[in-house]
Amino acid sequence: MTTSSSSSAQAPSKALAEITARIAERSRPHRQAYLSRMRHSRDTFERREKLSCGNFAHGIAACSTEEKNTLVMANAANVGIVTAYNDMLSAHQPYEHYPELVRQAARGMGCTAQVAGGVPAMCDGVTQGQAGMDLSLLSRDLIAMTAAIALSHNMFDSVVCLGICDKIVPGLFIGSLAFGYLPTVFIPAGPMPSGISNNEKGRIRQLYAEGRVGREELLKAEMGSYHTAGTCTFYGTANTNQMMMEFMGLQLPGGSFVNPGTPLRRALTIFGVEQAIRNSDKGTTYRPMMDVVGVDSIVNAMVGLLATGGSTNHTIHLVAMAQAAGVLIDWQDFSDLSKIIPLMARVYPNGDADVNHFHAAGGVVFMIRELLEHGLLHDDVDTMLGRGLYDNYTKEPFLEKNSAIRWEPGSRQSGDKDILKTVADPFQKEGGLELLKGNLGNSIIKVSAVADKHRHVCAPARVFHSQHDAVDAYTAGQLNQDVVVVLNYQGPKACGMPELHKLTPPLSSLQSKGFAVALVTDGRMSGASGKVPAAIHVSPEALDGGPISLVRDGDMIEVDSLNGRLILEVSDAELEKRRADVVLPDLSANEWGLGRELFAPMRAAMSRAESGASFFTQTWTDLTEKTQEMDHE
Repeated sequence: MTTSSSSSAQAPSKALAEITARIAERSRPHRQAYLSRMRHSRDTFERREKLSCGNFAHGIAACSTEEKNTLVMANAANVGIVTAYNDMLSAHQPYEHYPELVRQAARGMGCTAQVAGGVPAMCDGVTQGQAGMDLSLLSRDLIAMTAAIALSHNMFDSVVCLGICDKIVPGLFIGSLAFGYLPTVFIPAGPMPSGISNNEKGRIRQLYAEGRVGREELLKAEMGSYHTAGTCTFYGTANTNQMMMEFMGLQLPGGSFVNPGTPLRRALTIFGVEQAIRNSDKGTTYRPMMDVVGVDSIVNAMVGLLATGGSTNHTIHLVAMAQAAGVLIDWQDFSDLSKIIPLMARVYPNGDADVNHFHAAGGVVFMIRELLEHGLLHDDVDTMLGRGLYDNYTKEPFLEKNSAIRWEPGSRQSGDKDILKTVADPFQKEGGLELLKGNLGNSIIKVSAVADKHRHVCAPARVFHSQHDAVDAYTAGQLNQDVVVVLNYQGPKACGMPELHKLTPPLSSLQSKGFAVALVTDGRMSGASGKVPAAIHVSPEALDGGPISLVRDGDMIEVDSLNGRLILEVSDAELEKRRADVVLPDLSANEWGLGRELFAPMRAAMSRAESGASFFTQTWTDLTEKTQEMDHE
């Protein structure tokens, strides 16, 4: 792989440059403070040679004699493995044997590797609609803290992160940035092979919601979709994570969607470990994570999210991830970028294809080249492979007979124009996400799968405090009308901001019957939100006194993604009167059971959704101020 910038990439367009400059200026003191902390940490903590003999002996006690000799010499890299392995998650089950493969790859470079620690990894697919989902978003920041504990032993020269799914990659990312002076490489395991078609799965779900098929047929369809090891194949948060890591240069090009258990998958894993070693200060070129992740690379991730119609969860996660690197982005930045970034992909739920089809059609490599050649990505960035996105990330991996990887330029033609299109001929001229504003607060809506005729809904509200109550009302025939379902008290502080996928089949069914339907909630819908317009992440949330807490049954609500409006058609005077009379619903059912009681302090400290719904937001602000004071002394 080359390391020089290529003239084939166009300079950033004026609009992209202006948005990036705005983010850079807003972030300047925070970014400078972050880099100052990382340089201080590198100079103070980085060398494991600084450990006492007793410290060091504990760290290598279980190693083989050969490994001990290598570690004692202190001139070869020791790779820290942070793993999210468990064998309940289909996406993470392949990681069971990765640590030994990583160790073998390190030994082949004359180096060593150790499992630094494991982080929790929950499956949103298992907890959808269940009480355990209340811990899902909170687990992201817990994963970050757990990754920090793993790396705190100060034994490592570089890091490989084994994680894929929804909160796990963001958590590993945030935790690794606390050790930003170490090179960090993310290693995926790939998506499961395609099962039944997404259209068929969606059809059976809707028929079940309508009571026209039974549980046996529903279970058969679900098991035909989620059927073996690997990431779920729809374009939800897990696969959006993989795309973003590739766009940011933290994961190998063309490697996000290579299936588990294949020779190419194994070769990519080995190459990733070798590159983590080459990037260490004991390798050929020192490339710490703090240099790879900056303003331009964060903007590149935002562009990738919009161009692919990725998960709405990243309007929360990416905000929190960027904060950890001292970069401040907001929903207005997403909205302004969406005006200039075309939607180039149709992957379920935004189309019929799954990520295997997307990858076969050209995938991430095709999109990066297209966007770079039209000035819609930043090329002049550091990546795990060197400087320059174009020269390093427009190539695809192919397997040689000796199991080595050969890198070839990716195709310039889409393999399937129903799945992947060019910048010049996109599916939509604007990206897949929009910002809604109005007297109900700020909200995100995913429009990449919403038909134009459904992008403006004005209908009476039906208010619920539980998705189960909303489903019960649908089952009882109480929602057979034009309706905006309002589901409040679902925010980070109220109950941890669960995803609300149980609502998708009934709302889709109502829409198919010809009713005007929309959802308004301070909860989440993630990458699986589809053809029903859903104003989600409403901020401020109900428990923080947000206007969504003032909505009453029968109020007219306008959800207008064409003009960016979220309006409650109630006078200001009436809203103030209601505010004085607000009675909180009984939220005690959200406070305990399945471990939720242990997370009460974290829920109480969470920031607003538009600030990343993070436990750390105030911490970063405080650290910036303290670092500035330290630097001035």
